[in-house]
Amino acid sequence: MSHKAASNDPTVSNEPVASEEAAGIHAQGDGHLNSLASAASAYLRSAMHQPVEWQEWGEAAFEKAKVEDKPILLDIGAVWCHWCHVMDRESYESAATAKIINDHFVAVKVDRDERPDVDTRYQAAVSAISGQGGWPLTAFLTPEGKPYFGGTYFPPADQHGRPGFQRVLLTMAEAFQNRRDEVNESAGSVMAAIEHNESFMGRAGNPGPELVAKLVGSALKQFDSRSGGFGSQPKFPHSGAIDLLLDVASRVSAGGMENVSEAAKTAAMVTLQKMSRGGIYDHLAGGFHRYSVDERWVVPHFEKMSYDNSELLKNYVHAFQTFVEPEAARVAREMIGWIDEWLSDRERGGFYASQDADFSLEDDGDYFTWTRDEAAEALTAEELAVASAYYDIGEIGDMHHNPAKNVLHVRGTLEGVAKANGITVEVAKERLAAAKEKLYAARLRRPTPYVDKTIYVGWNGMMISAYLEAGRVLDMPEVRAFALKSLDRVLAEAWEAKAGVAHVVAYGEQGGKGVRVAGVLEDYVFLGHAALDAWELTGEMRYYTAAEAIMESALLKFYDPVGCAFFDTESVVEGETRLGALVTRRKPLQDSPTPAGNSVGAALLLRLEALNGREDYAVKALETLEIFAGVVEHFGLYAASYGLALQRMVVRAVEVCVIGDDAAARRLEAVALARYAVNKSVIRLRRDQLGALPPALAETLPHLPGLEGEGSFAVVCSGKGCLPPVSTADELIEAMNKAL
Repeated sequence: MSHKAASNDPTVSNEPVASEEAAGIHAQGDGHLNSLASAASAYLRSAMHQPVEWQEWGEAAFEKAKVEDKPILLDIGAVWCHWCHVMDRESYESAATAKIINDHFVAVKVDRDERPDVDTRYQAAVSAISGQGGWPLTAFLTPEGKPYFGGTYFPPADQHGRPGFQRVLLTMAEAFQNRRDEVNESAGSVMAAIEHNESFMGRAGNPGPELVAKLVGSALKQFDSRSGGFGSQPKFPHSGAIDLLLDVASRVSAGGMENVSEAAKTAAMVTLQKMSRGGIYDHLAGGFHRYSVDERWVVPHFEKMSYDNSELLKNYVHAFQTFVEPEAARVAREMIGWIDEWLSDRERGGFYASQDADFSLEDDGDYFTWTRDEAAEALTAEELAVASAYYDIGEIGDMHHNPAKNVLHVRGTLEGVAKANGITVEVAKERLAAAKEKLYAARLRRPTPYVDKTIYVGWNGMMISAYLEAGRVLDMPEVRAFALKSLDRVLAEAWEAKAGVAHVVAYGEQGGKGVRVAGVLEDYVFLGHAALDAWELTGEMRYYTAAEAIMESALLKFYDPVGCAFFDTESVVEGETRLGALVTRRKPLQDSPTPAGNSVGAALLLRLEALNGREDYAVKALETLEIFAGVVEHFGLYAASYGLALQRMVVRAVEVCVIGDDAAARRLEAVALARYAVNKSVIRLRRDQLGALPPALAETLPHLPGLEGEGSFAVVCSGKGCLPPVSTADELIEAMNKAL
């Protein structure tokens, strides 16, 4: 059976060592370099040989446009984006097209991963103009940076009812020169649309459990009971919705949602199982691709993003925590294996950004897919018999551009495969394991898709939190240790109390030197959560102090004291001018592609307030949730992180403190970690750490009766008080059931 081609906008590249070839560029042969040769971003550097006289986003480019009275051609893309590289090759590497651009425009290229603040605003603009966004994003701006026309991918010549890029360029240049009033009027209305986008607050007082229930109901309504996931094709994982469902499913008392608890469990667990059996999961190396083009999760867009894998890792860990599902633990461990091997700076700490889908523009997912003959070449006949039946490797495969290519996905059961081959399940398991090993070894001999080794603060915060959770729940000390090593590096290199948080810790490319890019709201709040997670694991107050300081900095730089909630970029300081659409302010609510900064920020305020008792934190968290409460249910799946933050507020924080440093303490910690609940924290402390605690715990924990004796114990705290210390697993389970 043939499916839709897996290249609507996937990825592309090459071996991590050869960045220019990796990003799909072709040198012009005359040694020409444009100004992107001095860029730090891998995506920007991939365009340095193009005949277009590209500029980086900055004052110099805008000043040049004003002086020369030319419009700006803005191209926004990413190193992992397949169609960005297609447009590079077809249009930006064409001497004829480059001449038109250089004659009539000032060309500016932006890496969306490096500058999410620029990307979000111009995505809103192009969506307002054309009804859709995406990458590559192509926008035409006035010299002040106001967009008057835009789209995504433009073909080099007229085709399928779409105008060719050269015609678009000449039309937009002519409009700017001869119809300036129309251009300015259009730009003005688009700027108004950008300001409106995600500033649609709808305040509603006292949001509570009924709003959480509506968001849960929205996810359940869209659940695909046959294939898992939500909605139809294309299918994205929607990790936030999965966690929201797992939280509801895990509760002894579901807060008015008892009737949906079983449905929530089914939706979450079926989705996780179907995804991990589908082609969206890499069965040889581990890790998930970005999304699936079909509803059965068979054919993915093959790029792998750190932010997808961090949140999916949490999902599988939470599923294992709550339902002790061994498959969930297996998938989580395999994901960690892939991240360790491909997305980690093992020496210094830190997580890389992404791995491309393809090695080159001709590849189109070929690195990850198999013909029957390719599989036969790598395996014995017995191994092929098992692997081809289990992973559905047939003569006719799944890829539209090459029907012989198969995406590995699990069709049946190992028991069924064993029976069909007349062997025991144990033998089938052995042959499948051998086949996986050999196929992966054969795949490693292929040219490898490029890994972007840029270390972004926000995405590292997400991955550090995921590693800390996974390391604790799955009892993997080396995973916990690497998470702490990574956090220490990010705090040392990207956080400074006065300057705040930077967006980039380090670039992966040799050559370009990056100027400091200011952190956006996501960088602050994800890093704050990671620091707090590290304190819960280690009891080291320096991590708690860092989380609180980062939150204070975020409130100072991003919080709106008049309208409430957080802006995504820092407040304008006196004398500062913002370029282009950066003059507009946004308050992010939608989880796309990462959990929304306002929801994550509210959750961090609530976590900290439970530990420091600061009422102003609780008030700001409530204000942030209230400001969106009137509109949030319309976002459904895309507001799941809001649901998780609101659930945290509605059901109040529970801290399970495990004190001790022996085998008994480790047993109590394992019991405390069982069952995922968004409002539950498991804090591990040594007795000598009881003298240095956050204020709310310092008032209660050291003064409880029965702490003088020997041995390990656990204390369940909630609100302003703690239950008496317990020392057995049964007592701890009983105490947790009371609190949760």
